Amino acid sequence: MKEISITSSFIVFDSLNELSKDVQDLMNQAIEIRKKAYAPYSQFRVGAALLLDNGKIVLGSNQENAAYPSGLCAERTAIFYAGSMYPEAKILKIAITAASDTNQTKAPIPPCGSCRQSIAEYEIKQDTPIEIYFMGEIGEVYKSTSLKNLLPFMFDKKFL
Repeated sequence: MKEISITSSFIVFDSLNELSKDVQDLMNQAIEIRKKAYAPYSQFRVGAALLLDNGKIVLGSNQENAAYPSGLCAERTAIFYAGSMYPEAKILKIAITAASDTNQTKAPIPPCGSCRQSIAEYEIKQDTPIEIYFMGEIGEVYKSTSLKNLLPFMFDKKFL
């Protein structure tokens, strides 16, 4: 038997003001689209903004459904739209923000497992790391330089 150790590291920004101008703009677009989320059941709104290598920005918000789990997370809404509309474009950066209708969300909210797997698919497909920035409603913003940092044991096509 042996033990292995895997480490993840993140850059932590105290606030949006510490981000570069382009990432601030991306996160502000994620904040605006978050407000348009359809979240009558969880009352938890998520917004995502993707910057593509063609300069396009693709937005997504979570969309819930009474027939749970038929809804879709903000990240996957944006990623799948980008994949269908701009299939040759690479995703350079993703900004994610989450807020609750019932209490203030201060801790950075990372993508869920399903979203991580979906982001992994595109990161592997494009063979280029995707920068991921995530935050709550206010407070710190975490930056991961790659999805692999968030999901070190990624499942991909080489296992099929």
